[in-house]
Amino acid sequence: MRGRKGPRPGAAARAGDGLKLHRRPVRADGRDYNVITLRPGSRARFSTNRFHETWHILSDVHGARLLGRLLWGLSFQRLPGTAVVIDRPHLDPNPFDAEPADPIVLVPAHLTTLKRQGVRELLRRLAARAPSAGTVRWHTWGLDAELTRTRERVRECRELRRWPAWEPPAADHGAAVERIGGALVFRAPPARLREWAVDVAMLGDDARHGMDYVYLEASDSPLRWGDGEVQIFPDFRRRVAVAGIARREVLADLPEGSAPADVNARIWRHNTAVRARGLPRIVRG
Repeated sequence: MRGRKGPRPGAAARAGDGLKLHRRPVRADGRDYNVITLRPGSRARFSTNRFHETWHILSDVHGARLLGRLLWGLSFQRLPGTAVVIDRPHLDPNPFDAEPADPIVLVPAHLTTLKRQGVRELLRRLAARAPSAGTVRWHTWGLDAELTRTRERVRECRELRRWPAWEPPAADHGAAVERIGGALVFRAPPARLREWAVDVAMLGDDARHGMDYVYLEASDSPLRWGDGEVQIFPDFRRRVAVAGIARREVLADLPEGSAPADVNARIWRHNTAVRARGLPRIVRG
């Protein structure tokens, strides 16, 4: 048997079929959960915030590819109580004002009931290092073919300068995007999870102005739009570093009695000055 080593760089960087993930049995709020988490060696990083009345997951292209795989594979799970949790060390402060990120919980609505107390207990037990039951291979059969088909449709539509006929969206029974128990929870039935997966995995295909985004609607109601959003930046890590420096410098020179909203607005503005000074190259690890 070979000695124990850290994950190989190539394995840590992968975001394709057959991802290696940890499975952790956790009992919370009187229920048994089958919690899937990223391995420590994964280089993916995520953050969260709320802006324009919408909950956001923030990352880069690699993070979007990985998140798409997680959503697609989750839609085919059969074990009740299954959930995917993205928590520290894979969370960064947000890249705007360096506020701390919330844990991200992905839930198949047809299999898993997760209420406020359950979320809190589950996160607490994971933070206390709930033991892993081993490594699982996260298969996402069909996703690559669906991405190929979708990209081809987009290419044809652009060439013909017309969009395909409207198709009804996937069933949304049980779908929701909400912050409960200290976590940002994205919940949906299988068909909607697969829609989200394709939309998220294609982020970066058409990035403009240094970013790309997609809305993840939980409801088909015309009165609701953009319950959730995934937004990516190619330089996500650098933006996080800039925001962290800006936050420290603004807080060090903060007028007494400043309101939190004013503080974050100052940080947003100060990001420009910090970015202009330049930063050491961000080392990916």
